[in-house]
Amino acid sequence: MNNISPAENQILYVTNFHDLVSTPFHGEVNAICWKRELKGDFSEIVNKTIAKENITVLNEEELLMLKLNQQGQLARNLILNDWKLLKDHGASPNLNVIQHYERDDHYPFFPTDVYSFHVDRSPIPTDTFLCTYYGEASDIIANSQAEQKVLVPDIRDELKKLHHGTPQEFESFLSEHFFDLHYRAKPDAQPLNLGLYNMWRLSVDHPESQVLPCIHRAPNEKKGESRLLMIC
Repeated sequence: MNNISPAENQILYVTNFHDLVSTPFHGEVNAICWKRELKGDFSEIVNKTIAKENITVLNEEELLMLKLNQQGQLARNLILNDWKLLKDHGASPNLNVIQHYERDDHYPFFPTDVYSFHVDRSPIPTDTFLCTYYGEASDIIANSQAEQKVLVPDIRDELKKLHHGTPQEFESFLSEHFFDLHYRAKPDAQPLNLGLYNMWRLSVDHPESQVLPCIHRAPNEKKGESRLLMIC
């Protein structure tokens, strides 16, 4: 039995940062991974960070102020190097210590939080970069194994009950409330976990994109274990 996730067909693996940022998406490929193993104690950074809220954003100065042991310092230097690579590329990375994201229960039949499979959208050409250094990592899913929720008949009927405009305005309503960004995994779907330390570049829905946007979701965190995530 073949247990390889169909999402693998959409991934291109590279061995360095230059190839990560310069290789164009093409065909089915809408995710590029710089696969790597990193040494160091990333958990110490999480444990030494004073959580201000559910998501604590660490800037470079705050990261440098943490008093870390040798392995923690090694982890910090690796993060700082990633930070510099992304900033030099023109990105604006955030380093987050995440206890959990806010859950969206406003519409019980249609959560729009990041735990739901979704795509990112931008009015200008851009990509999503992310790397999980500690804790649970995100998942992606093959576009062929997911369906846009707004196209599922029973869900679409429920959404129409929320819409008080004209039928011609319904599609705009879906976009304005980000309903059209969310997807449902098909019954036989095989999500693929992005793993620790790997730096990923995911395609985004933007006007000049030549490929489908990459469908992804945040993981359910383990109880009592925060995540350390670089994202931009």
